[in-house]
Amino acid sequence: MKKREDMTFPFAEYERRLNELRERMATRLLDAVVITDPENLMYLTDYQTTGYSFFQALVVPLEDEPFMITRKLEESNVHARTWVELTRPYPDTGDAIQMLVESLREFGLSAKDIGYERNSYFFPAYHQDSIHTTYMGGRLLDCFGIVEEGRIRKSAHELEIMQRAARATQAGMKAGIEACRVGATENEIAAAICDGMFRAGGEAPAVLPYVTSGPRSMIGHATWEGREVGSGEHVFLEVGGCYRRYHTAMMRTVVMNELSDSMREAQDVMKYALHEVKAAMRPGLTVSDADNMVRRTIMDNRVGATLITRSGYSIGIAFPPSWDEGYICSLKQGDSRVLEEGMTFHLIPWMWGVDGDKTCGISDTVHITENGCESFFDLEEDFAVKPEKPVASLARIGKAGEKQAQGSKEKMKPSDKDRDHAGSD
Repeated sequence: MKKREDMTFPFAEYERRLNELRERMATRLLDAVVITDPENLMYLTDYQTTGYSFFQALVVPLEDEPFMITRKLEESNVHARTWVELTRPYPDTGDAIQMLVESLREFGLSAKDIGYERNSYFFPAYHQDSIHTTYMGGRLLDCFGIVEEGRIRKSAHELEIMQRAARATQAGMKAGIEACRVGATENEIAAAICDGMFRAGGEAPAVLPYVTSGPRSMIGHATWEGREVGSGEHVFLEVGGCYRRYHTAMMRTVVMNELSDSMREAQDVMKYALHEVKAAMRPGLTVSDADNMVRRTIMDNRVGATLITRSGYSIGIAFPPSWDEGYICSLKQGDSRVLEEGMTFHLIPWMWGVDGDKTCGISDTVHITENGCESFFDLEEDFAVKPEKPVASLARIGKAGEKQAQGSKEKMKPSDKDRDHAGSD
């Protein structure tokens, strides 16, 4: 390991993570593990790249020095970002799995018990088929989740990084709320959110913000498509800010003109659900109990809405296509896992189908403390109610400006008579 002080976390943090991984490996009788999940690579080494669609792996032997297999172009990220010293890159014309198997042989692992992340998005079936037919001397064993056992509880260093992500999240949400106006387009609102996040120090998130208005809010995971916000409508916003690949997220709702009785009830029900679950969340509570608390509150409404998803999920390191760690732990029915200090969750007591045609949300990202939980945010939870003062969208302002400029040119353009006169002078 190359000791360096220019990574996201102190070097000792990576040593701790690696040592704890090796303890779990020893418990599971593994001689080495092949780690391919981008989030896990980041967690263990600080390695990141947008080129993770190409095969990449960190091989961690139980005792010897770890090494990385990457595309040749991505090797620069290993040297620039991580403590890893041993690399075995493959060219674009090469075979990534052949390089992996040859490296296992080179480092004395050809007849060992090797763990691999069978359920990783980025260790596809055809690669797994290939390694099973070429790695013949030892055994390949599924160890999916062995790194996530450490990731689920965030250290004090990680919570500090997530607080920086939270500043970007909140700045983006404030900018998005401010941009909501009758006549504004969803694109303009999204642009304001991104501008706010990035100016506040945020980095490229795993998912860009969700911005839907009016009836489009009923479409799951839809985002901006140029629609103009109409009079009396609402805008549903969900923003996930990012810093060093760590994320926090929040939902908010903006209403044009006045809050209807049904939307007011939706607001109050969601705020109550958040208050109750945050008051109860502490080490020892099961995730199922937390989910039931939210679900009972949300389902007990008079506006026709429902909670059609889990009520929260773990959040932290993320690469596209998602900002959540829900596959590690989600607040859902029937899960007896208990909350532990250091866990972080995006709580989402959102309401789908208010009055049959509106989705709205208020959410929070929290971390579990020794005796309870704390939010990363301090932004007002109430729906933002904006007066109906129609403003032209930027697109329409642009067109109007073009017409005005054209008119000015026509006025300035000399007539034929003027030109004749000018020529006679």
